[in-house]
Amino acid sequence: MPADRLPQTDAGHYRLVCCECGDRREDDGTALACPAPHGPSLLRTEYTRDGFTPDDRATGVYRYHRWLPVRRSLPDTGRTVVRRADRLGAMLGLRELWIAFNGYHPEWEADLTTGSFKELEAATVLGRLPESAGTLVVASAGNTAAAFAELCSRHDVPVVVVVPQSALGQLCSRTPYGPSVRLVAVADAEYADAIALADALAALPGFTAEGGTRNVGRRDGLGTVMLAAYEELGRLPDVYVQAIGSGAGAIAAHEAALRLRCTSGGQAGPLPRLVLAQNSCFAPVHTAWHTGVRPWEGADRQPDAVHRAFAPELTNRRPPYDIAGGLADALRDSRGDVLTEDAAAARGAMDAFAELEGPDIEPPAGIALAALRSALKDGRVAPGAAVLLNITGGGRARYRREHRLEANAPTLVVPREAAHDARSVAEIAAVVNRSERMARQVAGSVGP
Repeated sequence: MPADRLPQTDAGHYRLVCCECGDRREDDGTALACPAPHGPSLLRTEYTRDGFTPDDRATGVYRYHRWLPVRRSLPDTGRTVVRRADRLGAMLGLRELWIAFNGYHPEWEADLTTGSFKELEAATVLGRLPESAGTLVVASAGNTAAAFAELCSRHDVPVVVVVPQSALGQLCSRTPYGPSVRLVAVADAEYADAIALADALAALPGFTAEGGTRNVGRRDGLGTVMLAAYEELGRLPDVYVQAIGSGAGAIAAHEAALRLRCTSGGQAGPLPRLVLAQNSCFAPVHTAWHTGVRPWEGADRQPDAVHRAFAPELTNRRPPYDIAGGLADALRDSRGDVLTEDAAAARGAMDAFAELEGPDIEPPAGIALAALRSALKDGRVAPGAAVLLNITGGGRARYRREHRLEANAPTLVVPREAAHDARSVAEIAAVVNRSERMARQVAGSVGP
């Protein structure tokens, strides 16, 4: 990880705090859990700076670096654009609708070129990562993979990105990924298999787990959506709407709102109510919230539901629901709700957004917008509420039209069974390590 590209800065502006026992400790840049002997718990960040003070000199997501767990910044990162959506609000019957747009739309100065808010988390996770961390391992259903692969390639950070083979179509870029990026695709698999393989690889010497929702860098990066909204509105919104898979973005928004309230002396307003959305055919969080049944604790009664989902990015089989500081806590604290929407409603919402606001949006954002429409119709959201709708991805279709993109071939395609076999995992690790060395030798022989 070349130091001249990622200049080292001080990481002493925050501490890690356990949501279960309250233990406070310094961050080594890779910690994912509290070492104390208690049940599962998320860590949170506690910053030494009291007030919310964006840095006008910093670019992209690092505008909020004083409230990010980073020890370095990466150039050329983007951030969320928050704007009022009066035409869409009028169609919905809302007096005050704000959209947090995460994607590509030059007219709005929206510059997340992978078309997803996952770039926010990638920039912060990489900014937190120490140089001695070794090779980062990331599991993804598609969007996270594209974000990490793009930034790691651009800044020469060693990473293994594990995805279901069906997600490879999302991993296109203007220039091929560099030798630091190795793509491992799991054939005939779903997101859960990618997670299993990534966890097994990360447990081996020389690899470091990115950690998903457990990574404070990921959550605080996603939490900048709420910081950007607060900066634009001058207060917290009444309602926050987002489609979820793991729910990391929703937890992050809630944590950011808590931080803003604590440091503003109550001037920020009440905590936003979380209104979350999932695919109608795959909705484990919805089931848990409304019935108390945890689908992930029993046998899978609908094994094909993942493949029928309109937004496959939202198909996380084991969301961080009951963990201390997790989704259930955030929903209870915010008096939240979880809804579901089907493909027809989501497609209609996507078309309406493009017609009224301009940019194309991704299926998860369509699910979220459809859920907001249903919530207003059912009286779950009041028409006079100030609503922040997180458009978690958009502008991807336009970006593909305006730029010539190249597909990135996987380093390795492995059978689904290999993700769950220790000997196969060791062989995969050896192959990806060898492939990086070979790729760097080739790059060095070609020269600049």
